[in-house]
Amino acid sequence: MSVTARGRLADLAAHAGVSEATVSRVLNDKPGVAVTTRQAVLTAVDVLGYERPSKLRRSSAGLVGLITPELSNPVFPMFAQGIETQMAAAGFTPVLCTQTPGGVHEDEYVQMLLDRAVSAIVFVSGLHADTRAELGRYHELRERGLPIALVNGYREGLDATFISHDDHSSMRLAVGHLRDLGHTRIGFATGPARYVPVQRRVEGFREAMADLADGGPAGATGIDLDELVCTTLFSIEGGAAAGRQLIEAGVTGIVCGSDVMALGVMRAATQLGLRVPQDLSVVGGDDVPFMTFVDPPLTTIRMDVDGMAAAAVTTVLEEIAGEQVDRREYLFDPELILRQSTGPVPG
Repeated sequence: MSVTARGRLADLAAHAGVSEATVSRVLNDKPGVAVTTRQAVLTAVDVLGYERPSKLRRSSAGLVGLITPELSNPVFPMFAQGIETQMAAAGFTPVLCTQTPGGVHEDEYVQMLLDRAVSAIVFVSGLHADTRAELGRYHELRERGLPIALVNGYREGLDATFISHDDHSSMRLAVGHLRDLGHTRIGFATGPARYVPVQRRVEGFREAMADLADGGPAGATGIDLDELVCTTLFSIEGGAAAGRQLIEAGVTGIVCGSDVMALGVMRAATQLGLRVPQDLSVVGGDDVPFMTFVDPPLTTIRMDVDGMAAAAVTTVLEEIAGEQVDRREYLFDPELILRQSTGPVPG
């Protein structure tokens, strides 16, 4: 479809967040438009399925695979959008492969991408993050010389670039915030224990509770940390189950492994007749966009999705270009985002 009709200009303007006049200037290759704005319009053209004007078409530098988990957790679409946008800006065509329970396996996606001669693959929270999964599949890709970047899930002995959220620091921020508000009995609700980020966050939570305990180690306070860590599903339902368990254990604050889980914890609190934050403080994780619109708006630990996406793209593009890359783990700092779901410990 061409993009000449006014209705289509309006669609593009709405998608790119600019005026129709700006869209028109971009499509007619007129000067006076910022590079980022021009790219946003051209990305909208591609995403909405319109044809670029002939003078704005360019040959692709190649295909790059992007494998993500299911997109029901909003943080994964955030990664996908960030990585795809930057790949497209560099002239590469991103091929998004989304895994769903019972659907196409990661290995099948990899073979499909290899059959299409992709130049690199970026894995977001893939099997590399699962400590039960074998690493041979990634060693084979490296033996082929294929550039890969592995987001969130460091594994020792794998010659690849890892891009990770600093899970230990995120726990220090969350626990420290609740302790500043007077909470001492703090619970942690997170996903299945076999995942590397979960293991790191559990370690970070335990360390933060120990560091911040009055008078020394956490054990000296009489608090059983095993009782205060609940591993379940990364979902609203999982968060609700963990929330009920931790509330019954007498916590006054709960740190969550994701914002989606935090919504489940808040649901459980409401069902049990508790108010957030008057009776229970809740801290999420990730800072997905709609957390400002829940009631109350969610205090959370922001993951630097944009920075991590940029780093993943940069490293694979450098390898594609034949540059020497220092393959190691790059940690990205979290940020505490204060909203209204946390408050002083109940009287």
